[in-house]
Amino acid sequence: MKIDLTQSNPMIDASDLAKLLDVRASDVIGLMRDGAITSRFESGIDEDAGTHRLTFWHNDKRVRFTCDDEGNVLKTSRTAAKRGA
Repeated sequence: MKIDLTQSNPMIDASDLAKLLDVRASDVIGLMRDGAITSRFESGIDEDAGTHRLTFWHNDKRVRFTCDDEGNVLKTSRTAAKRGA
């Protein structure tokens, strides 16, 4: 799995995200437009320089991807969490 960091906003394949959020891949873009899926992108500093974190929330799920500067996913986590937590 890889995250495209070459765009102004990081991009991940909808099917990869859909599996982890328990939604259909074809619904991901619409859910994002409607604000039902939200996200945050962070870049590491100091000892975390060279890594990035992309987090998505949908209903009671939080999915977080940690990747390197090339977009290679180093770690993926999925937890139950409140939106924005």
